[in-house]
Amino acid sequence: MLSEEERFEPSRTIERNLGMELIRVTEAAALSAGRWMGKGNKEMVDQAAVDAMRHAVDGVDMHGVVVIGEGEKDEAPMLYIGEEIGNGNKPEVDVAVDPVDGTRLLALGLPGALAVIATAERGSMYSAPPGVYYMEKIAVGPAMKNVIDINAPVAVNLDRIARARQSRIDDLTAVILDRPRHQDIIRQVREAGARIRLITDGDVAAAIQAAMEDYRGIDIMLGIGGAPEAVLAAAALKCLGGEIQCKIWPRTEEERARFKADGIDMDKVYRTEDLVSSNDVSFAATGITSGDLLDGVQYFGWGARTSSIMMRSHSGTVRYIQARHKWRKGVVQG
Repeated sequence: MLSEEERFEPSRTIERNLGMELIRVTEAAALSAGRWMGKGNKEMVDQAAVDAMRHAVDGVDMHGVVVIGEGEKDEAPMLYIGEEIGNGNKPEVDVAVDPVDGTRLLALGLPGALAVIATAERGSMYSAPPGVYYMEKIAVGPAMKNVIDINAPVAVNLDRIARARQSRIDDLTAVILDRPRHQDIIRQVREAGARIRLITDGDVAAAIQAAMEDYRGIDIMLGIGGAPEAVLAAAALKCLGGEIQCKIWPRTEEERARFKADGIDMDKVYRTEDLVSSNDVSFAATGITSGDLLDGVQYFGWGARTSSIMMRSHSGTVRYIQARHKWRKGVVQG
């Protein structure tokens, strides 16, 4: 039976159903890619996930256009930017996908690989200018969304967060990608007195954990990561009520000069609303290898188990979904 809200606002019912369908898409990608865990083949990891996700998304009740995907059409045969996906019915949405967030993690059998998809109203997702691959980022949860400033020193942001949490800086934990480019950020965090959790890959999951009110293992995500991942993180944080701030980051002086010549503003701060302006956002992810956010795929003779998360911006609802997938009906579990 529909609630009063759903009875009189059918668009919300559509979004709710779409969110459940998105879980089936990420489950398909995770189940297929998970077979390649630890086998050292990044290309097959990615291909398995893309093939499964693209096949599954055909049945989703939406008219989607890929805004964040596997690249341009001449580089990616499927899930390329601009590709129309879904069954063509309403709603009309932008789609951001990362069939494997953490391809290297999965190929090496390391924790934290996810299959991810997000949707928002058509025209509401940010698409980085050509050639822009990285962004400087800071992400926090709802209680800290109005206190952070990506242009402020690290110590200032940590102090503001500690005050908002009514705690001390040395109570805080910052998550940072373990990269040489982050040596100065790591130094500043240590000098301020906060704790650090270094991760090898997967800053979408890190941003989500920093924004979750019921997950207190991480208080802030800092550092430079992929521009497409910034949009996916923003979609999740739109549902969680958190905040991400980003700035375009050139990798080299030559790239900086090219951005400047192309009129790209490297000082502009992109906030959550700039990356995903819609208030009608759905986000889904399924664990491929077990991590702090989600358990990975488990295979059995009778089938498999998956662990997923689904979020909606309208209600702020976060659902954790444990699914059992049987290869054949009537097979008895061991």
